[in-house]
Amino acid sequence: MSHQAYPSHDPIKEPHSVSVKVLRLSQPSLVTQYPIDPPFSPPNTKSQPAPASLAYSGSNTNPDPFLLSPVLNLPVSFGSAYVGETFSCTLCANNDLPPDAAKRIRDVRIEAEMKTPGLGGTQKLELGPANMHGAAAAGGVDLEPGGTLQKIVGFDLKEEGNHVLAVTVSYSEATETSGRTRTFRKLYQFICKASLIVRTKVSSLNTDASSIGKWILEAQLENCSEDVIQLEKVVLDAEEGLGYHDCNWSSDGDKKPVLHPGEIEQVCFLVQEKGADSGLRLTADGRMIFGVLGIGWRGEMGCRGFLSTGKLGARVPVR
Repeated sequence: MSHQAYPSHDPIKEPHSVSVKVLRLSQPSLVTQYPIDPPFSPPNTKSQPAPASLAYSGSNTNPDPFLLSPVLNLPVSFGSAYVGETFSCTLCANNDLPPDAAKRIRDVRIEAEMKTPGLGGTQKLELGPANMHGAAAAGGVDLEPGGTLQKIVGFDLKEEGNHVLAVTVSYSEATETSGRTRTFRKLYQFICKASLIVRTKVSSLNTDASSIGKWILEAQLENCSEDVIQLEKVVLDAEEGLGYHDCNWSSDGDKKPVLHPGEIEQVCFLVQEKGADSGLRLTADGRMIFGVLGIGWRGEMGCRGFLSTGKLGARVPVR
């Protein structure tokens, strides 16, 4: 997440007493290890793997030569943001004054907004509770030297493209004889990428003798992210007057598909009218709308993702 220059609302040209840090909250991952047998070990004998080949082998904590170790690896950078995920971060306002400073920092407040590609304006974000006892969620907090006000923010990513997180910090700087209110604003920019590519196809099952429309709706789901995902559900929110039969795996008993980066899963729905007088109408360009496809998945460490397509439809012959 790149930091841009920010316009200050404070006409006072001197360093601020409060700084702000923005850290993304991400899931850790399991560290992989590649166990190897000790050199010159006798053949056909069971031996412990070389300690240097294990991610962590102190005090017999990790004697298992399995590929995944019990060690968690924290992200070293911002990483990638994907459509369908929840972008979460912590906002920290820090009092940088030394303990013997004559100034006092009062009424510290943090506000956040998100600008997305598809909206002309910005969306004001709701922040989680402060980490100070007795502080109201929307009220200001007094900070002692070295103190920190922390807020948590979450935002559901629904669009590809450039996103800008705007963080505004305001506070009162007081001395024994005077006081003033100061404000500054910082912008943090990141790119949101597509997580799944959805390709759909509609085939008609209608016959001349049939008075009830039937169609097959197929969809290809391609994992275009950098992570392994497990599909949890693919559902069709059908239009009124239409019913469908799900031809895919059962969410109760069947094994759910696992998609590595670049892999594709094919899903299928049998869609039909609920009756000859279901009252379905075509759009002005002669298309029938079937509904919206909703897709849910989990990442490697259990984090959830969900996206929905636009309204799916196809041209149908007039009966």
